Amino acid sequence: DAASIQTRATATADGKHFLLNGSKVWISNGGLADIFTVFARTEVVDEDGKTKDKITAFIVERAFGGVTSGKPEDKLGIRGSNTTEVHFENTKVPVENIIGELGGGFKVAMNILNSGRFSMGSASAGMIKKLIELTTEYACTRKQFNKKLSEFELIQEKFVRMAQKAYVMESMAYLTAGMMDRPGVPDCSIEAAMVKVFSSEGAWVCVSEALQILGGLGYTKNYPYERYLRDCRILLIFEGTNEILRMYIALTGMQHAGKILTGKIKELRKGNIGIVMEMMSKKLRDSLGRKVDFGLTGKDGVVHPNLEMSAKNLEQNIYYFGSTVESLLYRFGKTIVDEQLVLKRVADILINLYAMTATISRASRSMRIGLRNHDHEILLTNMFCSETYLKNNFLMAELEKHSPENQDDGIRKIAKAILEKRAYTCSHPLERTF
Repeated sequence: DAASIQTRATATADGKHFLLNGSKVWISNGGLADIFTVFARTEVVDEDGKTKDKITAFIVERAFGGVTSGKPEDKLGIRGSNTTEVHFENTKVPVENIIGELGGGFKVAMNILNSGRFSMGSASAGMIKKLIELTTEYACTRKQFNKKLSEFELIQEKFVRMAQKAYVMESMAYLTAGMMDRPGVPDCSIEAAMVKVFSSEGAWVCVSEALQILGGLGYTKNYPYERYLRDCRILLIFEGTNEILRMYIALTGMQHAGKILTGKIKELRKGNIGIVMEMMSKKLRDSLGRKVDFGLTGKDGVVHPNLEMSAKNLEQNIYYFGSTVESLLYRFGKTIVDEQLVLKRVADILINLYAMTATISRASRSMRIGLRNHDHEILLTNMFCSETYLKNNFLMAELEKHSPENQDDGIRKIAKAILEKRAYTCSHPLERTF
């Protein structure tokens, strides 16, 4: 929670320095660094003359004095990273060391996080590619039941999943990088968050699959594979936990939709018959199987014919997702911010749609310019889009009102019982014997 920062910077009487006081936890290279980027609360006078607390970013040198570090944390993974607490006590920072403007630190922090989030796609894809090299060598030489491991279909499936995840991550990362390279300062915060969530979770799955292929070999410290597993776990936590990012992805996207639909929602709540009839007519047409065509395929389409079904699946998902979001906003209004189980599904669909878009775009380009192994890319893309299309349909079915697939009420009841007791609540099966 970047907005919960407690470290404070107070301006000196001459206005030339700030005195920094407070502590930071989980600081990478905290015990080694001589220069820090520090975010602290400062008093800022607004245009209306009111004084408000706002976050400001500073460049702080250890040589300024009053900077101390705690002992390094003994972590599960990324043990090569020196992680400590850092304490500031009346650390004198020149005003020239403000990054950006006074009170503009939150924007700086978000930009830094965006950079770290989107780069996780390429980093995770690179790691998985290396794992595929290491594990294929083992699978093609190790024999069990008079057959090489590589000849077993269940092992082959694991390699397919790893290659697919790497391809999707890389596609998302490069699509996002292209957006970020556009002139000006494009806002790619949602895209960066989507790359981070998909890549971190995909990397965790792939490392687990690699260890499964390696068996006991992957579980020993004599080989590097267990380190991949330990180091990989942090990806779901840092740069913003995936739970927080899912809420950000869903709410930011729905905020845009909400602005467009505000007028309709107001009219609907007033009982405007025209709006009601329009909605009912749309639902009827959708239930009868509306033909969706956004122009991705066909004579003037931008997608290669070999990816036609994937493109059509994407178009269908996008159209019905729009209807789903509209229904959710009518149903919940502003209280949608408290519906975290709903928002999680919305975020997952958005991530899936972005991943489908990235892979179709990349595979189509590879096919048209004749890149090596472009047919392999087509296979990976069509498989991914087919599976993801069905996942999206199920998620949207869960978001329907009174959906039998939706288990949210059960989740809330079970969670309440566990958290009230602070324990597993079911009786042991041998508590009574007759």
